[in-house]
Amino acid sequence: MESYRGARTALIVGAGMAGLTAATALARRGWQVEVVEIGAAGATSGWGLCLTGPSLRALDELGLADPCLAAGYGMSVITHVDVDGGLAAEVRLPHLIGAERPAMVGMARPALYRTLREQADRCGVVVHHGLTVAAVDQEGEQVRVQMSDGTLRRVALLVGADGIRSSVRRLLGLETSAEYHGQMVWRALVPRPPWATGIHQFAGKVNTAGLVPISDSQAYVFLTENGVQRSVLPDVELIPRLRKLLEDFPGRVAEIRSLTGGATSVVRRPVLTAFLDGAWNRGTGVVIGDAAHAPAPQMASGAALAIEDGVVLAQELDCHPSIGAGLDAFVSRRAQRCRTLVETSVAIADLEQAQRHDEAYPLVNACHRQMAESA
Repeated sequence: MESYRGARTALIVGAGMAGLTAATALARRGWQVEVVEIGAAGATSGWGLCLTGPSLRALDELGLADPCLAAGYGMSVITHVDVDGGLAAEVRLPHLIGAERPAMVGMARPALYRTLREQADRCGVVVHHGLTVAAVDQEGEQVRVQMSDGTLRRVALLVGADGIRSSVRRLLGLETSAEYHGQMVWRALVPRPPWATGIHQFAGKVNTAGLVPISDSQAYVFLTENGVQRSVLPDVELIPRLRKLLEDFPGRVAEIRSLTGGATSVVRRPVLTAFLDGAWNRGTGVVIGDAAHAPAPQMASGAALAIEDGVVLAQELDCHPSIGAGLDAFVSRRAQRCRTLVETSVAIADLEQAQRHDEAYPLVNACHRQMAESA
């Protein structure tokens, strides 16, 4: 494709972490950006998440690291506890935005999305809810996009940031599939115990549990249920079932279990992964975030990859003479890093299910060190 001569217009499908980060990063470089999101405004899935060092480094480039730190709970250590309740390992995470600031932050998902959306609004990004893409055609230097409401858009760039079940990926003719790994992950919002100043993960005889602070007053409990069929349980069964599963752990998990008695809602999701081999782009359309690479949650770095994608995409488009060349460079720069994280997360999930936790701890540490390298 020759050097692009038209207006720098972008349509982003998906107003999650990858989509909103890409929208802001592109708008700051002079792009006219429109985001469409099939979900309702303010709707989020799950209670909280971790923004590890790579997330904060990318957000810092957009002026968003400090707002996220202020809205969440800064941490620097992951504490692994063995099946008997004793200390098994500590992972001290690299400080990527300065020694005086935390290495990572636990954050409520609504707070993160609010922070990302407000910055996108300030940059002039237009966001529409209840709308998605129905058809895509490349017309010369532009992408012709038919929307779900029947309207048409013609833009220079189409970005699919619409998750592991991406419609944009399918419409671009890019193929991959989601794999289930025999694990269901539970999460519940609870009060933060005073001792919880970092992530705590507890190995059990069958399952794995943990606690992640997301503010001075709140944390979320997680439990990874191993060796189970993918299923959906009635909402009324979730809290009692989670409390039953937590009974098998010694030590501090008993206190965590008591905190779940006041939980008003529990989220239970399958552990799914995906990786798009080969090109992530076709014409001037591209997929990013979970649409291209969805890791298991064991490395707590899915958000890092999604946020990095948005920033790196804008960087590469800014320094290449054509959109096609910029997209090729983006995929080349990101593919191996994202593959490594996805494959490592799957390896850790397998070790958990085999009860080989002592092998998983150094793998977690090594992968965080590798993720600390430049994106």
